[in-house]
Amino acid sequence: MAEEIIGGYRLQNLIMTGQTSQVWEVVEASSHRHFAMKILLPEHAGRGDSRSALIHEAKVGQKLAHPNIIRIVNVSTESKTPFFVMEFFPAGSLKMRLIRKQLDFIREHVESIFKQSATALAFMNAEGWVHRDVKPGNMLVNSAGELKLIDFALAKRIEKPSFFSKFFKRHGKVAGTRSYMSPEQIRGEPLDGQADVYSFGATCFELVTGRPPFSGSSSQDLLAKHITEKVASPRIHNPDITEPFADLVMRMLAKQKKDRPRDFHEVLMKLKTLKVFKNTDPKPAGKA
Repeated sequence: MAEEIIGGYRLQNLIMTGQTSQVWEVVEASSHRHFAMKILLPEHAGRGDSRSALIHEAKVGQKLAHPNIIRIVNVSTESKTPFFVMEFFPAGSLKMRLIRKQLDFIREHVESIFKQSATALAFMNAEGWVHRDVKPGNMLVNSAGELKLIDFALAKRIEKPSFFSKFFKRHGKVAGTRSYMSPEQIRGEPLDGQADVYSFGATCFELVTGRPPFSGSSSQDLLAKHITEKVASPRIHNPDITEPFADLVMRMLAKQKKDRPRDFHEVLMKLKTLKVFKNTDPKPAGKA
């Protein structure tokens, strides 16, 4: 398969395999430039739901032109195997860096990582989209500390509250990653950018402590904790975290939207006025 040419792109190196798709490093035959291609696995290529999800992800990504959001350069919906082509950004996800215990790297770049990701999400929400799957696995950071937000498969248009929505609650299909989902997302309620603020809070918590804010004995137990259990301060797991940053994380993880920052612009304003760690030594402190 590595020698195959699809849509004018030669598949060169397999980058990753997901549940329904693969991401390849590809070379455009006409220009010899390197890109990344997301393509459905053969067993999913004929499934309408898998095709729709892939095309939706690509179309949303095309609308979001921002330096901290992965750039979609080409979408093919016609072939037997739909695919889309992205800028080639050789970088590991923050989740992989956590798994590999690259704590010095995370600590060195953490303030920039938080500002870049919050800037990307502020832009996405301002454009009328809620990401719905904000997590370390969907943030790529290269060796220079530059960040790109990825994966818009679950992105939805933000629904503006209407007169009727106040009286008639509509519940949609619940989707997301359990360790990072807001209470309103778990309940299937209409979402706005404050759902992403919650998920970003869970992401920040994990990046500075090495663990997500909640764990459960089962999937349902974990989801219930997001709805009912007050989060413990991240300083319990890493005492080198400053109180102002811990307070911001706990505000982002508030159960009620009214208790969270209004939007990512407010989050960014806070991030610009505080330090994440008390100790400026790049070596990790506590249990980060």
